[in-house]
Amino acid sequence: MDKPRTAFADLPDATQAGMLCNEAAFRVYVDLQTLNTGTQATVTAAAEFIRSQCGIKSRRALISGSEAARKFQTLRTEYDAWRGAIPSQR
Repeated sequence: MDKPRTAFADLPDATQAGMLCNEAAFRVYVDLQTLNTGTQATVTAAAEFIRSQCGIKSRRALISGSEAARKFQTLRTEYDAWRGAIPSQR
């Protein structure tokens, strides 16, 4: 029997951050937030963007309940609103 997949939101923040960096849409979002060249940021640039926004040196620092994790969750919410996965604030 196959093991059921864990929902993205239930994964550790560090895992979510790593997965987001590999997502093309997130890299477009990163480009729009930084250089605004109309292309995709690189995976490395996306990782640096997350570290910068969360005030950390490594995504491993995204420990549940920490200030960095709170900042990451805010970043994720902003990204989800940008991509239309959730309604944006008015």
